[in-house]
Amino acid sequence: MIQKEKAIGERIKYLRENSNYTRDAFAEKVGISAKFLYEIEMGRKGFSAETLVKIAQAVSVSSDYVMLGREAENKATDDIMEILASLNPQQLEQVREILKSIQKLCI
Repeated sequence: MIQKEKAIGERIKYLRENSNYTRDAFAEKVGISAKFLYEIEMGRKGFSAETLVKIAQAVSVSSDYVMLGREAENKATDDIMEILASLNPQQLEQVREILKSIQKLCI
């Protein structure tokens, strides 16, 4: 798992630098501390789906590209992740209950 986190961190650093952001400016744009961004780029820390979406948006790539190094085969997944990342915990619970109901209808 550490190799995967390191690769993700290196990819984020590359994308940040390629977009001409300093670590401080990028961290501010994403809404995290520069120290936390450094830890992510070094592969020492993980991050939330919300942070993933903000990182991807800041450098104009898909979340799949940030995580996997390739574009999404299904853009719908990125769209769903972006929506979910914007919800508060109560709203997420409501979505979870709706999805459970839909799942029951499909069985």
